[in-house]
Amino acid sequence: MNAVVTLAAVDLGASSGRVMVGRVGAGKLDLTEAHRFTNEPVRAGDILHWDILRLWRGVLDGLRAAGPVASIGIDSWAVDYGLVDASGALLGNPVHYRDGRTDGVAERVAKQLGEERLYTTTGLQQLPFNTLYQLVAAAGTPQLDIAHRLLLIPDLIAYWLTGQLGAELTNASTTQLYDLRRRAWATGLMADAGIRSELFPPLREPGTRIGPVRPDLALPGSPQVVAVGSHDTASAVVGVPAAGHHFAYISCGTWSLVGVELDAPVLSEASRRANFTNESGVDGTFRYLRNVMGLWLLQESLRAWGAGDLTDLLRQAAREPAFRSVVDPDDTAFLPPGDMPTRIADACRRAGEPVPAHPAATVRCIMDSLALAHRRAVRQAQQLSGRHVDAVHIVGGGARNELLCQLTADACGLPVLAGPIEATALGNILVQARAAGVINGDLAALRTVLRETEHIVRYEPRGDEAAWRAAEDRTGG
Repeated sequence: MNAVVTLAAVDLGASSGRVMVGRVGAGKLDLTEAHRFTNEPVRAGDILHWDILRLWRGVLDGLRAAGPVASIGIDSWAVDYGLVDASGALLGNPVHYRDGRTDGVAERVAKQLGEERLYTTTGLQQLPFNTLYQLVAAAGTPQLDIAHRLLLIPDLIAYWLTGQLGAELTNASTTQLYDLRRRAWATGLMADAGIRSELFPPLREPGTRIGPVRPDLALPGSPQVVAVGSHDTASAVVGVPAAGHHFAYISCGTWSLVGVELDAPVLSEASRRANFTNESGVDGTFRYLRNVMGLWLLQESLRAWGAGDLTDLLRQAAREPAFRSVVDPDDTAFLPPGDMPTRIADACRRAGEPVPAHPAATVRCIMDSLALAHRRAVRQAQQLSGRHVDAVHIVGGGARNELLCQLTADACGLPVLAGPIEATALGNILVQARAAGVINGDLAALRTVLRETEHIVRYEPRGDEAAWRAAEDRTGG
């Protein structure tokens, strides 16, 4: 490492966005929050939208609060997009992936194109909101008919910052319109699905310089914008402080992304049937993982109950009997926003499980059920990929949830290493730092910096394996 450089990470999540400032140098990696802003979807008529202009204002406010930086990297959630016309104007607010417009579309497209072809080309888990299905659902709409380019959310923000059109490949690989082996847009699939391939801009590798910020934005320091792992999970996996290759990761927030990092995709029929996804990662790696519904169940339950002390609620949940009630967190009934405690109660009734009697019991049901889903995904990732795992790294907001971390260690029978909480922003910053020449080396070198600078909490497995196996059987495991 050389001199200290100051960098900004724009990290847009499903419920909030923030701008983080990283200072990187010899033996130094400091991260501070410059600005945080809410990300609240807006329903207009029958459509659930992202409030993209509010997010854009939050990004600009954050970058101004950050002060002079050498570069900016942008990451966000996957699959959603904005459409721009030939003049570069945005054609309406992007639609939220939890909107109901894709209901039933995935099944129709799978029959038309073939499930095997979709998987062997794109390697993606069958999720009802993948970009492919959103575009099929939008077919014939005036916006799509006149659109000039489709920009995924981080690419749209980068376009507004620089005026440069492009698509960063780690996020492009989540669309189910990207050919994983050719590392190019899947134009044949697009044509057969009735999607115009000219909508899709050229692909960018992580670490590529996109361009300088437009002068009219008057941001401090006239920074460059650098493509990072713009899918937030891609950046989060860079931010996993693992030593060696034999680890599983859980990027735990609204979703739990559970998997392993590989050098080649797994496109077997067994992998397709297990609904595992292969997404491009930084440095030519592949994120082989399953999307698990994650802390969304807890977040929506807290919203239904009103504000409360989460720490106290988790403490009460830890005292509740284990496995009294368990559900499948990937039940599609849990996907839309709404009254989650009632939905959990209904799922328990359908499965013949005891209905949680109070909030602490509902939280324990959620924690046990998520730990079981983590257990299943970690085991399957090893079986399907042939990659043995010695430890599980939990990064992101879930790393501060002591109950979930301990239950995951117990469920998997493996040590859990929790942290960093800010793995996504750190991964974003580290890719920028390498592009600036402040850090040299591969992913292992970046992760060495994390192990030397970040606080990691270790949870050892305990408990009864037979009890976990019996609980897993109750959820169809």
